[in-house]
Amino acid sequence: MLPVGVFYVAGITMATMFAFGWDKICAVNGWRRVPENTLLILALAGGTVGAIAGQQIMRHKTRKQPFRTYLYTIAGLQILALAALSLQSVREAAEIAIRQLAG
Repeated sequence: MLPVGVFYVAGITMATMFAFGWDKICAVNGWRRVPENTLLILALAGGTVGAIAGQQIMRHKTRKQPFRTYLYTIAGLQILALAALSLQSVREAAEIAIRQLAG
Protein backbone atom coordinates (compact mmCIF):
# COMPACT_ATOMS: atom_id res chain seq x y z
CA MET A 1 0.00 0.00 0.00
CA LEU A 2 1.28 3.45 -0.90
CA PRO A 3 1.74 6.12 1.77
CA VAL A 4 -0.85 8.90 1.92
CA GLY A 5 1.85 11.40 0.96
CA VAL A 6 2.19 9.81 -2.47
CA PHE A 7 -1.52 10.33 -3.16
CA TYR A 8 -1.29 13.91 -1.88
CA VAL A 9 1.65 14.77 -4.12
CA ALA A 10 0.00 13.12 -7.13
CA GLY A 11 -3.23 15.01 -6.50
CA ILE A 12 -1.65 18.42 -5.94
CA THR A 13 0.60 17.90 -8.97
CA MET A 14 -2.41 17.18 -11.20
CA ALA A 15 -4.40 20.07 -9.71
CA THR A 16 -1.52 22.48 -10.29
CA MET A 17 -1.01 21.33 -13.87
CA PHE A 18 -4.77 21.71 -14.45
CA ALA A 19 -4.64 25.26 -13.01
CA PHE A 20 -1.83 26.19 -15.40
CA GLY A 21 -3.80 24.72 -18.30
CA TRP A 22 -6.97 26.55 -17.31
CA ASP A 23 -5.04 29.82 -16.97
CA LYS A 24 -3.62 29.31 -20.46
CA ILE A 25 -7.14 28.73 -21.87
CA CYS A 26 -8.36 31.86 -20.07
CA ALA A 27 -5.44 33.90 -21.41
CA VAL A 28 -6.08 32.81 -25.00
CA ASN A 29 -9.82 33.55 -24.78
CA GLY A 30 -9.58 36.80 -22.82
CA TRP A 31 -11.42 35.34 -19.82
CA ARG A 32 -10.76 36.03 -16.17
CA ARG A 33 -7.36 34.55 -15.27
CA VAL A 34 -6.16 32.37 -12.40
CA PRO A 35 -4.27 34.73 -10.05
CA GLU A 36 -0.51 34.22 -10.05
CA ASN A 37 -0.57 33.93 -6.25
CA THR A 38 -2.90 30.93 -6.59
CA LEU A 39 -0.53 29.23 -9.03
CA LEU A 40 2.43 29.87 -6.71
CA ILE A 41 0.54 28.65 -3.63
CA LEU A 42 -0.31 25.41 -5.45
CA ALA A 43 3.38 24.98 -6.27
CA LEU A 44 4.36 25.74 -2.68
CA ALA A 45 1.80 23.21 -1.43
CA GLY A 46 3.66 20.47 -3.30
CA GLY A 47 2.61 20.95 -6.90
CA THR A 48 5.95 22.22 -8.16
CA VAL A 49 6.41 19.35 -10.61
CA GLY A 50 2.95 20.01 -12.05
CA ALA A 51 3.66 23.75 -12.22
CA ILE A 52 6.93 23.35 -14.09
CA ALA A 53 5.52 20.61 -16.35
CA GLY A 54 2.44 22.71 -17.12
CA GLN A 55 4.60 25.75 -17.76
CA GLN A 56 6.81 23.89 -20.23
CA ILE A 57 4.19 21.69 -21.94
CA MET A 58 1.71 24.52 -22.44
CA ARG A 59 4.36 27.19 -23.03
CA HIS A 60 2.69 29.31 -20.39
CA LYS A 61 4.39 31.86 -18.11
CA THR A 62 7.83 30.72 -19.25
CA ARG A 63 9.24 34.26 -19.50
CA LYS A 64 7.01 36.13 -17.05
CA GLN A 65 9.05 37.79 -14.30
CA PRO A 66 9.09 37.77 -11.32
CA PHE A 67 6.71 34.77 -11.50
CA ARG A 68 9.35 32.50 -13.01
CA THR A 69 11.91 33.45 -10.36
CA TYR A 70 9.41 32.79 -7.57
CA LEU A 71 8.46 29.41 -9.02
CA TYR A 72 12.07 28.25 -9.38
CA THR A 73 12.89 29.56 -5.89
CA ILE A 74 10.05 27.42 -4.50
CA ALA A 75 11.38 24.42 -6.42
CA GLY A 76 14.91 24.98 -5.11
CA LEU A 77 13.75 25.30 -1.52
CA GLN A 78 11.70 22.12 -1.83
CA ILE A 79 14.72 20.25 -3.21
CA LEU A 80 16.83 21.50 -0.30
CA ALA A 81 14.14 20.45 2.19
CA LEU A 82 13.97 16.94 0.67
CA ALA A 83 17.74 16.68 0.74
CA ALA A 84 17.83 17.77 4.38
CA LEU A 85 15.11 15.28 5.32
CA SER A 86 17.12 12.49 3.70
CA LEU A 87 19.77 13.01 6.39
CA GLN A 88 19.08 10.73 9.38
CA SER A 89 19.70 13.37 12.05
CA VAL A 90 17.45 15.94 10.37
CA ARG A 91 14.72 13.37 9.85
CA GLU A 92 14.85 12.33 13.52
CA ALA A 93 14.70 15.96 14.68
CA ALA A 94 11.71 16.62 12.40
CA GLU A 95 9.89 13.54 13.72
CA ILE A 96 10.47 14.67 17.34
CA ALA A 97 9.23 18.18 16.54
CA ILE A 98 6.10 16.81 14.85
CA ARG A 99 5.35 14.54 17.81
CA GLN A 100 5.73 17.46 20.22
CA LEU A 101 3.44 19.66 18.12
CA ALA A 102 0.87 16.88 17.90
CA GLY A 103 0.64 16.84 21.64
